[in-house]
Amino acid sequence: MIKATDIVVTRWGARFMGLRFPCAIGKGGITDNKREGDGASPRGMHHLPRLYYRADRIPALDGEKIKPGDLWCDAGDHADYNHLVRAPFKASHERMRRADRLYDLVLISDWNWPMATPGKGSAIFVHRWRKPRHPTEGCVAFRADHLRWIAERVSPATRLIIR
Repeated sequence: MIKATDIVVTRWGARFMGLRFPCAIGKGGITDNKREGDGASPRGMHHLPRLYYRADRIPALDGEKIKPGDLWCDAGDHADYNHLVRAPFKASHERMRRADRLYDLVLISDWNWPMATPGKGSAIFVHRWRKPRHPTEGCVAFRADHLRWIAERVSPATRLIIR
């Protein structure tokens, strides 16, 4: 059963706490068969176990600060696949502390985490969008002020439901 505390995402937008929000999903649409690099958002119910934020760019939140050197491993053959790692790191990765503002605030989903299966896709985040409804690489993205509002209200019971 869907609750008001769930973030329900479809290709047309999201619902949370009785409100509707425009959002972006993966450029590959919504899939039942997520694979690394397919650009799709994985259909299903996901939890949001962690929140990361750039303390140098946004006011404090109840989460973990993104530090210089924080990376996210997207190398399917590496033991740290789909986990936060620290620089220097030779395997394929994505910077968490980006020059743009996409990851100033990030909710980490439990898609293929913490026990990652190689090739099933990494880093399904909830983050800021590049521009209105511009497709992501598989993540769910919101306007900055909407993301902040959502992040201030998520709880351990909040589920990200992509359908």
